[in-house]
Amino acid sequence: SESTYDLRNHSSVKRLMKEAAELRDPTEHYHAQPLEDNLFEWHFSVRGPPDSDFDGGVYHGRIVLPPEYPMKPPSIILLTPNGRFEVGKKICLSISGHHPETWQPSWSIRTALIAIIGFMPTKGEGAIGSLDYTPEERRALAKKSLDFCCDACSSCMRSALLELSPDSDPRPVDPQAHRLAQQIKFKAESSSSAADSGSSVAAASSNSESSATAERDAEDTASAEQAESSSVAPQTSSEGPSVPAAPSPRQRRSQNQSQSLRYPAFTASPAAQLPPQDTSHTATAVLIVLLTLALAALIFRRIYLAHEYKFDYEL
Repeated sequence: SESTYDLRNHSSVKRLMKEAAELRDPTEHYHAQPLEDNLFEWHFSVRGPPDSDFDGGVYHGRIVLPPEYPMKPPSIILLTPNGRFEVGKKICLSISGHHPETWQPSWSIRTALIAIIGFMPTKGEGAIGSLDYTPEERRALAKKSLDFCCDACSSCMRSALLELSPDSDPRPVDPQAHRLAQQIKFKAESSSSAADSGSSVAAASSNSESSATAERDAEDTASAEQAESSSVAPQTSSEGPSVPAAPSPRQRRSQNQSQSLRYPAFTASPAAQLPPQDTSHTATAVLIVLLTLALAALIFRRIYLAHEYKFDYEL
């Protein structure tokens, strides 16, 4: 019951109980239910996709959900040998815990089951938990998968799903879940195409980061070249044939600093023109002082002579 779980996970428990009620009855293509003593661990069974190496097989696995579900993705582990995913190891899909950045809370366990069926015929491309068995080996494992029985949930693959009838749809029918699963598969196809060019889904994000870094480096290089051409244009040239390799932006900055220290005449030239102006002003000031002193001396002498003449006259 809901009261047996931590109240802090109330929303997760409520969501999982709702999904358990929706998936209680097995279908022709998938079935999943939580363990009796653990709502956060589910066991599932999926039928191999038609017209593939897995056609005719039924595969069993575990879904371990975090307490933060559905805000964080589950971990998916296959228990039946299948030739596509490693047994007992968390598989790397955009819907699994290996890629929390691509998980969406709108996805559900039903969505994950349909996505697993859609992922099975795709290439592993070296992803975590992936295998690339030959078609013959996968067909043989598909036949043997019907003999698998799980000790934890007591589910046997021969009776885990409803039998296919002539009128059955060869693929899972759930418009909303199928639409979401197609979005997940689209991301998987994008990652496989990126892997063909030398990257995967995770590598694609790192490539975008590296390209952004490269653009920033290019901008730094362009600004460094512009600074060099404006300060010491005749001295340096970033595109000259004599340069064996393009230096990094950090090296260019250090070169700019060293060149600014090596050629101080460009910044000191305005100050170098100031001394003549200061000398002329000084000479003018000295001349004014001298003239003032001479004038003062003349005035003083005139006053002195006037007093002396008046003294003689009185005598």
